[in-house]
Amino acid sequence: MLTIRISFEKRGEAAYISLLDLQRVFHRILKRSGLPVYYTQGFNPHIYLSFNCPLSLGQESLCESCEVKTADENADLAAWQATLQPYMPHGIRILRVAPAQRKSTEIVCAEYALTLPAAGLAAVEAYNAGAQALVEKKTKRGRREVDLKTWLPTLQALPEGDGCRVTLRLPCACGEGDNINPSLLLGYFSRFGIEPWQCEVLRTRLFTADGAEFV
Repeated sequence: MLTIRISFEKRGEAAYISLLDLQRVFHRILKRSGLPVYYTQGFNPHIYLSFNCPLSLGQESLCESCEVKTADENADLAAWQATLQPYMPHGIRILRVAPAQRKSTEIVCAEYALTLPAAGLAAVEAYNAGAQALVEKKTKRGRREVDLKTWLPTLQALPEGDGCRVTLRLPCACGEGDNINPSLLLGYFSRFGIEPWQCEVLRTRLFTADGAEFV
């Protein structure tokens, strides 16, 4: 049995496809494609399909991936990519289809580009000047207060070409341990008049504990 990783971008309007709907989309596409994917056994067989570090609704990504299995050990994966892409919704572009090398459980960090209006510089300066940046985080056990500075001690804002926007590069804990979503930082910025709808969140890369990029 071969585990195949399908890597893809999720941009534009596709950012508003929820994880549940994305699972449905991929299930339907894989069925229609006729590719030799593995089905689970039992009374109600379905395609084995697993998404790695699912993205929050409204966020874009250059590094999404999901995994399927096939009994075809000599699968033509270039043909898989060419077959799948025409079925994809606008905003989803298949980057590669390849055998999975590393396990998704090895992911510990996600890199994000967070773009704010230029007025967000004041919020960034306030964040850096403060001793703490307390926000409320929702967990499976309820809500709890966390200090974002535990993971992001300082922020650096880089101006965009026209000077109307600035971008932050954020390394955020991700995976089976701590998870810090950029939406928490957006919640903090809203105290300074920077609303989430004014901002753009793009996940650019995923990393494992040894610093290698997860692909």
